[in-house]
Amino acid sequence: MKPEMTKRARRKAERPAEILDAAFEEFVKNGYAATRLEDVAARANVTKGTIYFYFETKERVFDEMIRHKSRAFFPELGSYAEELEGSYSSRLHALIVFVYRKIAEDRTSRETLRFLIAEGSRFPDLVDRHYQEFVRPVIDQFEKVIEAGVAAGEFRASPASAFPEIVMSPALLLSLWSMLFGSRKETDITVFTEASIDLIMKGLAAGR
Repeated sequence: MKPEMTKRARRKAERPAEILDAAFEEFVKNGYAATRLEDVAARANVTKGTIYFYFETKERVFDEMIRHKSRAFFPELGSYAEELEGSYSSRLHALIVFVYRKIAEDRTSRETLRFLIAEGSRFPDLVDRHYQEFVRPVIDQFEKVIEAGVAAGEFRASPASAFPEIVMSPALLLSLWSMLFGSRKETDITVFTEASIDLIMKGLAAGR
């Protein structure tokens, strides 16, 4: 294959992601209802027809944009969790810090949550899929560490150990706080995270 043809094929393969990245910025700026595909096309430096070549409707653009933006977190989370060593308390501590900072500090995660809250009634299937593809894998990682900690005698079989969603709840609260009140009261993410870990670890601690 000639170099120019290889370059052209590569650009064609990259174009859907570029369109979705541009769509993300337009949806953040204008909201779903006010976003026009003409503006997405202009930001992506493509024609509106090019968008329709890859995505049939604005609804499809929005749906695929959410999946595109969420997908990058999973390989990073899985590889990070697999490399954790030491006691299960230290592993859970490290995993909580990793997830909380990712959710709270990452603009994409925060805006994706905003989209789901604002447009969830319009896209119920999208919310369900986001839970299965993004939220559930995070909860599963917490559950694995907690269950192993219970089996090793580090954690007790408490209500907290049976409901790992509680471990993720402070991170969602932190995201909501940043969206609603971040301009009024800045939150120290490190202190918030350590305070949450303190409560969670005390609830899980064996010998109580």
